[in-house]
Amino acid sequence: MTLTPSAPNSRSVVLGSTSRYRRELLERLRIPFTVSAPDVDETPLPGEAPQALARRLALAKARAVAALHPDAVVIGSDQVADLAGQPLGKPGEHARAVQQLQQMRGQTVIFQTALAVVCLASGYEQVDLAEVRVLFRDLSDAEIEAYLQAEQPYDCAGSAKSEGLGIALLESIDNDDPTALIGLPLIRTARMLRQAGVKLL
Repeated sequence: MTLTPSAPNSRSVVLGSTSRYRRELLERLRIPFTVSAPDVDETPLPGEAPQALARRLALAKARAVAALHPDAVVIGSDQVADLAGQPLGKPGEHARAVQQLQQMRGQTVIFQTALAVVCLASGYEQVDLAEVRVLFRDLSDAEIEAYLQAEQPYDCAGSAKSEGLGIALLESIDNDDPTALIGLPLIRTARMLRQAGVKLL
């Protein structure tokens, strides 16, 4: 996929992710980019904290894709839901999603969204983390089931699709980068792309 550029850039940009949510977010910056799937094992290490897991995977994804596109500026990202230090990833299927939402109801969950930007040709490498504190309502089992049937958010960390009906699960959201909860913190992305030499405006 290639978009019409708003400004010329000397280096191409590659999004190291197959997530449609991250692709749609990056399109907001109106720069040309391509998408490449990172070949990364996302299994948490024993005892690995959610914050460390998100940072490690974001950087691993960016590095894996950068190895295939050494002249490009590569974006990698990963999101982990942090429930009292317990990492909650993508549920993958219905029963696991029910379990996750039952665990999170009435609780504050920190969504750790890590971002890495790597360019092998220039030697640029940075990783950052956007934390989003989310207070979930005390959801009933019927509400959880209705939400899952409507959204089927099995590819979302913690089963929370906040850009859709998932917003009805929440009491409050506290963050400094409003796109972070969806999966790509655009304020940080824009800053790091500029630092890597990508012209946005």
